[in-house]
Amino acid sequence: GMATEASAAAPMANGTAADDDGTVIPESALVPEGEAVVYEEELLVNPYSMKLWLRYLQVKTEAPFAQRRLLFERALKSLPGSYKLWNMYLRERKDKIKHKCVTDPAYEALNNTFERALVFMHKMPRIWLDYTRILWIQRKVTKTRHVYDRALRSLPITQHDKIWKQYLSFVKEAKVPEMACRVFRRFLKLEPNEVEDYVEFLLKHDQWNEAAALLAKALNRDSFVSRKGKSKHALWLELCGICTKHAPHIKNLAVEPIVRGALRRFSDDVGRLWTSLADYFIRLGHFEKARDIFEEGINTVLTVRDFSMIFDAYTQFEETMISAKMEEDGDEEEKDEGEDELEVEGDDLELRLARLQFLLDRRAELLCSVRLRQNPHSVHEWHRRVKIFEDQDAPDKVIKAYAEAVQTVDPEKADGKPHTLWVAFAKYYEDNDDLDSARDIFVRATQVKYRATEDLASVWCEYAEMELRHDNFDLALKVLHKSVSVSDKVAQMKDITSLPVQQRVWKSTRLWSMYADLEESLGTLESTKQVYDRMIDLKVATPQILINYGHLLEENKHFEDAFRVYEQAVNLFSWPLSKELWLAYLSKFTARYQGSKIERARDLFEQALEKIPAEERRVVYVMYAQLEEQHGLVKNAMAVYDRACREVSPAERFELYLLYINKATEFFGVTKTRPIYEAATQNVPDSRVKDVCVRYAQLEQSLGEIDRARSIYNYGSQHCDPSKNEDLWEAWNSFEVKHGNEDTFREMLRVKRSVQLQFTQRHVNATDAGVAIDAQGAAKRQKVASDMEALERAMMDQTMEQLAEEQSRSRGGDIIATGQEQVSAMIAAANADEIALDDDDDEDEGGGGEEAVGQKRKAQLGALNLTEKAVPAAVYGGFAEGGEQKGALERFKQGGTQD
Repeated sequence: GMATEASAAAPMANGTAADDDGTVIPESALVPEGEAVVYEEELLVNPYSMKLWLRYLQVKTEAPFAQRRLLFERALKSLPGSYKLWNMYLRERKDKIKHKCVTDPAYEALNNTFERALVFMHKMPRIWLDYTRILWIQRKVTKTRHVYDRALRSLPITQHDKIWKQYLSFVKEAKVPEMACRVFRRFLKLEPNEVEDYVEFLLKHDQWNEAAALLAKALNRDSFVSRKGKSKHALWLELCGICTKHAPHIKNLAVEPIVRGALRRFSDDVGRLWTSLADYFIRLGHFEKARDIFEEGINTVLTVRDFSMIFDAYTQFEETMISAKMEEDGDEEEKDEGEDELEVEGDDLELRLARLQFLLDRRAELLCSVRLRQNPHSVHEWHRRVKIFEDQDAPDKVIKAYAEAVQTVDPEKADGKPHTLWVAFAKYYEDNDDLDSARDIFVRATQVKYRATEDLASVWCEYAEMELRHDNFDLALKVLHKSVSVSDKVAQMKDITSLPVQQRVWKSTRLWSMYADLEESLGTLESTKQVYDRMIDLKVATPQILINYGHLLEENKHFEDAFRVYEQAVNLFSWPLSKELWLAYLSKFTARYQGSKIERARDLFEQALEKIPAEERRVVYVMYAQLEEQHGLVKNAMAVYDRACREVSPAERFELYLLYINKATEFFGVTKTRPIYEAATQNVPDSRVKDVCVRYAQLEQSLGEIDRARSIYNYGSQHCDPSKNEDLWEAWNSFEVKHGNEDTFREMLRVKRSVQLQFTQRHVNATDAGVAIDAQGAAKRQKVASDMEALERAMMDQTMEQLAEEQSRSRGGDIIATGQEQVSAMIAAANADEIALDDDDDEDEGGGGEEAVGQKRKAQLGALNLTEKAVPAAVYGGFAEGGEQKGALERFKQGGTQD
């Protein structure tokens, strides 16, 4: 080949040269000129220098391709093993002919050039790949395949992956399935885990049998890992889908074992797998086998989703079979009677319709079975299953379902109340007039080891109620007596939790209550008392049971026995369970004996007060006091009220003090209520002190004790914030308008301002404390705020001291106020309640003169820190001597008239 191409570019006789593609090259173009002469001379000296040839080719970059081709040929003749020269040469040759048609002779010349290159470059995969691409462009399938094969034989196996990737792409594009299959099979011997590409190719060309076989073989290898990231689960489902959807084409695999293997492996897609397996037999025409598969799937799935999928497919299959039969019958009507080959089989259309209807009727039952397979201990589902059979009017199925339920449900694992199954089972026999079977069911039910005693107690109660419904009263009593029977050894045990439920059921108050009710209704008083006494001995009686016992004895005129029961009851139970017992005991005892056994009643009340908490004693104290009022001494009643007011909870003291005051007023008169009012002001909550003071002041006002009333208002004002509670201040204001003068009114306003300032200061201190707590985490901000607060307080203290000095110098006869009072007076300057009085009015007040004013000032200076002080006699002036006291409003009017 080299000789051929070398001679093709040799000079011709007529002074020209021809290229291998037929292009004629003038001889003048072959003669070196200029710089090329220098390279030619150097090449004569050193023709094997790679760098020299590359520089020469670079110089000839703009030269015609014919010159460069001759230059490449000369270089390759000297250096035939240079990959770089061959690669450059072949690339230029490809670029030269890429715009030509594939049938052009230049392509064949290029092929020959590649063949020449591969003589030396057969270990270079890039040359092989470029060659195969050129051949595929020419659509020479066979030759391309041969070149790929030669490449695989020539290259080491470590470089085969480069060839195979392009080789597989070629066989996919070549659209020759047989060739592709053979190539893929060869490739899988080298890379068996690349089977997915081959399977996809086979599926695309409808080669279902081989695709399924390869996929099954891959899945059987534990070391197989999908190169496309598919899980084993997805590949199994894909295999099952191929086998079932193309059943007639699968010859080499047993499809049913494969699908059943997937069913065992993967439980989350069993519905789809069962329908796929049934579809496989449907496509094969094995319809009865398909029905068996559907039935097996419905009876084995564990989820409602899978059940719905199989049931819908099953229903659709039956509907399709009916439609096919109807179409077949329609076609047969058009044929002659002699041509009917299926006549011997008979008309099975009605059978198919019956199958479909039977399937639809069983849907609820099958669905219930699915839920029971999920949780066989679900009591609710068993009841639902029985209800389905009852609606179908199938007694045999109902009894069978109940029997299966009570045998299957484990009481320890039951979801619900398992005893309801036994009760419903017995009730079914009872409704069908089979009492013996019902009793047998109840007897067996009482032997089951339930989790809770209440379950067994419910069974015994239902057993007794069944006997009562059929008027078997003696049997009912025997049943209940048997249910609560207990040995003395078990009754004396402290811990019975480890015993079986049958030995603990005697603790059930439900059984004892029903037993007592039946004895009360059907037995005698003595038998009933025995039942109640047995409950008390076993300590199973509740407060309500003992109250019922006492009520029973009272109805039968056994009062002392009833009180004995109450006495036992209050000793058995502590508070708060004994609350109703004490109230019932005390009320019934006082109603029965009234004052005949007063000392015993007092002892009962004292016992009750010892055992009842202080916050719950109010009702007992009231009952105690009423007993003393009606049947004892009034003095004792007052003592009880006084004791109650001191011992009950603070929240109830106000109401109790009002009751105490009303009773004292009723028995001793209003004058005897003063100590009670004084005690109330000390004991009631602060929020109620103002209410007590208002009532107390009104009492003193009604008695003409004006000074006492004013002092009471003054005391109560210390507990009443003027900005929130105005009742006391309005009452005091009305009182001063009616009974006071300018000085007393001014004193009231001063006290109001002082109290307002006290409450404001408390609020500010509380706010400061809260801010200090919240600012613990911010040290820098706290320091700045503290510095500024200290500066402001210092300035405020200085200002308040100056105001106090100026005020004391300017006002000789007025009340000296602190700096805080001055500030509050400035703030409250716009107060609507304040009466504007001239400063000079004090000098005209008469009576005391300067000496009285001086004494008043000393008294005020000595009492600056006191919250309460007596009003000096000089305050009243000449009005106090006149005998008749007039209000401030009348004196203002009189003064105005005189002026």
